[in-house]
Amino acid sequence: MAENNTNAPLIETSAVGFTYQGSETPALQDVTLSIGSGECVLLCGKSGCGKTTFTRLLNGLAPAFFPGRMLGSCRVGDLLAGTAAIEEYVPLVGSVFQNPKTQYFNVDTTAELAFPCENVGMPSAEIRSRVQDCARRFGLTGLMDRSIFCLSGGEKQRIAFAAASMLGPRLLVLDEPTSNLDAGAIVQLHDMIAAMKEAGVTIVLAEHRLAWITDQADRYFFFEEGRLAAQWTAAAFAALTAKALTARGLRARELATCRARLREKSAAFNGPAPAQAAIQSKGLTLGYSKRSPIRTLPDFSLAYGEIVGLMGHNGIGKSTLARTLCGLLKPLGGQILWDSAPAKPRSCTSRSFLVMQDVNYQRQRAGGSAAGRCPTGTL
Repeated sequence: MAENNTNAPLIETSAVGFTYQGSETPALQDVTLSIGSGECVLLCGKSGCGKTTFTRLLNGLAPAFFPGRMLGSCRVGDLLAGTAAIEEYVPLVGSVFQNPKTQYFNVDTTAELAFPCENVGMPSAEIRSRVQDCARRFGLTGLMDRSIFCLSGGEKQRIAFAAASMLGPRLLVLDEPTSNLDAGAIVQLHDMIAAMKEAGVTIVLAEHRLAWITDQADRYFFFEEGRLAAQWTAAAFAALTAKALTARGLRARELATCRARLREKSAAFNGPAPAQAAIQSKGLTLGYSKRSPIRTLPDFSLAYGEIVGLMGHNGIGKSTLARTLCGLLKPLGGQILWDSAPAKPRSCTSRSFLVMQDVNYQRQRAGGSAAGRCPTGTL
């Protein structure tokens, strides 16, 4: 468990508040805290509690790109939020977001790593050297010169993290970076964060998942309704009971107990026999191009009222299957049957709804009262 002796504060806020333009409800209220150089701190709390807004003040995105009314002060190094230009934050703060697609500027991995250096006018030889060094340091050599569109979610996030480190920032801000990652990708991200912390970089991490980063976190800040409601050292947080975590809407610190409970429930489950099949697949082949299909699935069926979980590594085809079942993608082979009759994509779309990872790309096909009438939904 990390307990870091910090130097002078890199971050200091005093009674900071922020209300987004067009809103009457403050996203942040009266937040006063300090974070030392080299610390790794975790911002936790329920969705909408103010974690993301706080990170936007740290990296200059608010109020520059997210306009609103700010109260109090938020200082990062020598920069004051609301006063410093966004360009001044570039060499000081690196940022990694939930969805790496929202921060890419290029379509291949090498160019993406080079972009921050090009953006500040660094000489070409220095850029090449930094890209090579970064790829070696984070184990990305095998991903160089690859199309961004051919990477898994975990690979995209690793490239985004590496790009955020290219200018040698003093502060790294991460906003729920594991939300779309599988277990293996989370381990890789953990190791990258550990390496940055070892190098003396300050880490501020807004996160719902807690178990994967407890060995690196020095302190925890708990936000509630825009306020800093509690803060703990690593030792104090480890002493909180499971009941105390649940009362605050926080997830488990370790997963062994959760896995044991799940095994007990699975062993005891004796549910009813599956009902009539709503959907069946026959020789279904998934993918975006016939030249590079993802895979051909074994035949399966989904019953009315059944809840089915799709599991597997990033890039294995879970989202592709979901989009195919909802008619947003055409199968590359085989067919989908609804009530034993072949169904074309348009027919699948009219019978389904899809809740996507990124609400900015959300698409719903209501077809009347979708939520009430559709026998299936996909998340």
